[in-house]
Amino acid sequence: MSSENASRRAIHWEKTKRATWVVLAIWFLFALVFPWFARELNSLSFLGFELGYYLIVQGALIVFVLLIVGHNFVQDKIDDEFGSGDS
Repeated sequence: MSSENASRRAIHWEKTKRATWVVLAIWFLFALVFPWFARELNSLSFLGFELGYYLIVQGALIVFVLLIVGHNFVQDKIDDEFGSGDS
């Protein structure tokens, strides 16, 4: 393997890791941090629901789906940039 190829693979892997860490950080917030503080968030309301309830029941599910779609989009862009995409 040439050093240029190895360098490109290393950069590709760094970008992939960075995108994955961002997704994991957002997931951590919505899966563990917000539920931990749900009681405190219930003092506020959103659309007639207590904010803690709304974030956990509705918001987290929406965010998780958006994380999947967003991560796939970002990873496709990274793969295309380095010539390892499908197209």
